[in-house]
Amino acid sequence: MLLGKVIGSVWATQKEVGMENLKLMIVQPIDCDDNGVGIPVVAVDRIGAGVGEKVIVSRGNPARMLFPQKVVPIDAIIVGIVDSLEASSLEVGEH
Repeated sequence: MLLGKVIGSVWATQKEVGMENLKLMIVQPIDCDDNGVGIPVVAVDRIGAGVGEKVIVSRGNPARMLFPQKVVPIDAIIVGIVDSLEASSLEVGEH
């Protein structure tokens, strides 16, 4: 899983079979300090995340497992909207 921030949405009127009625969002992976890390991903959103919200994204086979009745060609899905986040930073060499 990764922490990310929704930075946009994708509109596609033509989608592969199994993707009907699925909302697609662009998510920028972030670190605990809200800094962008890596490249944005397109993720399915079934929980109603909006642009600007921090989200939790599941990737790979676990993302597809949320659709047990059908095969869907997805590799990322938003599984949570972050209400708050608390993390301590470790300096290099600290244990």
